[in-house]
Amino acid sequence: MGLVALATTSQGAAQSAPTATPAPASTPARFGTQTVSDDARATADWVATSHDNQSLPFLIIDKVNAVVFAFDGSGSLRGTAPALLGMAHGDASVPGIGQRKLATILPAERTTPAGRFKASLGQDFEQDILWIDYDAALSLHRVIVGRRVDNRAGRLASPTPSDNRISYGCVNVPPGFYDGVVKPLFTGTVGIVYILPETKPLRSVFAIPTGAAN
Repeated sequence: MGLVALATTSQGAAQSAPTATPAPASTPARFGTQTVSDDARATADWVATSHDNQSLPFLIIDKVNAVVFAFDGSGSLRGTAPALLGMAHGDASVPGIGQRKLATILPAERTTPAGRFKASLGQDFEQDILWIDYDAALSLHRVIVGRRVDNRAGRLASPTPSDNRISYGCVNVPPGFYDGVVKPLFTGTVGIVYILPETKPLRSVFAIPTGAAN
């Protein structure tokens, strides 16, 4: 993504160089005053400076801290919210889990996988959701009511991430965040979702240069 090389002729005559197309500005992601983990900041800065998002909107999901950051294509933070995540700790989906019935998925298999995903809005049981990995049945959606004992809304509202592991793997967020931030960002376009690892080193999942993350 550098500048276009200057043109010459076989006769060696001086020619006007074509207008170079400047590369997109490489600036760190802008979090403002938002508190953010070192891994989330390193990932956001890498995305913004490397243009890995290809100017598409993107989300960063920090599983350790159970929080979602939403950015527009230029790397500006558009919103953040707590999230509910897979009950089991881990960074990979069980093979074939997207084709299984929920009742057959064991607690140890209920992971939210880490990685880079191309995401788009879609439908599931007459509700619009953000599909992160369709084949693995992984999505981000408004928090569901679920069983009363699960108290999903209460878990989202709690001040710590210690009780946010309850889902089968999908990412549950507050309805206001989904409707006011995620849905507008992804309407009419695809986007990128970066789910940070919790059991693997950050740079084993994303191509972040050495020294960019603690």
